[in-house]
Amino acid sequence: MEINDISGSKVLKVGLLNNYSDLEEIKSDKEIELVMKALSSKTRRSILQEIQVRPMDVSDLAAQLEMTEANISAQIKKLEEAGLIECDYSSGKHGVRKISRIKYNQVLIFL
Repeated sequence: MEINDISGSKVLKVGLLNNYSDLEEIKSDKEIELVMKALSSKTRRSILQEIQVRPMDVSDLAAQLEMTEANISAQIKKLEEAGLIECDYSSGKHGVRKISRIKYNQVLIFL
């Protein structure tokens, strides 16, 4: 699939797909950069793999990936800003738990 911008140059097209909706295209360069930067980190890709199985909170992810909660929390923030995950809050034993779940199960890149 070839996409051209107004000047006739080829442009990158990124789409996100989940089981519940049709393809959601990302058209702005800024949004594409956020997604690509989010996916460039091995830690963030590991988080995506873990929460693809089931939603998890920061503590569970930190234990599973053998990392600090502070690091996991920072990585979750980047994934959330990129629109790749959704987070909910619920009460837990020691305060509020931030539970992350996958928003899309596929990222499609068309060149």
